[in-house]
Amino acid sequence: MTADDIKSLRRTLSCTAKELAAALGLEQATVLGWERGELFPTKQYVDAMNVLREKGPSAIPRKPKGKREAEPPMKVLADPEMWTLIRKLVAHRELREEAKKLAETYSDPAEE
Repeated sequence: MTADDIKSLRRTLSCTAKELAAALGLEQATVLGWERGELFPTKQYVDAMNVLREKGPSAIPRKPKGKREAEPPMKVLADPEMWTLIRKLVAHRELREEAKKLAETYSDPAEE
């Protein structure tokens, strides 16, 4: 897959390099390196990008546009549904693993 192929893929998927990188589980710098021709994707990533192309733009996880007002932490902690969710996460390993995978697509609020 050439640098131009990767640029074309991003246009097809209507995504940024950062979004493509997140969908592939990579750093943005890697995708940008591919696009500049400084690096080349392995077969594993070429195959993954072909799958994304087949699925179309909906295959790219996207953050909502604009910043939403964050709920105050104490309000979130006061919500009984939050504690039900936490109990379920603690009790069910499979649910924790799925939550970890999903959480990878979100930024850490501590880093924002």
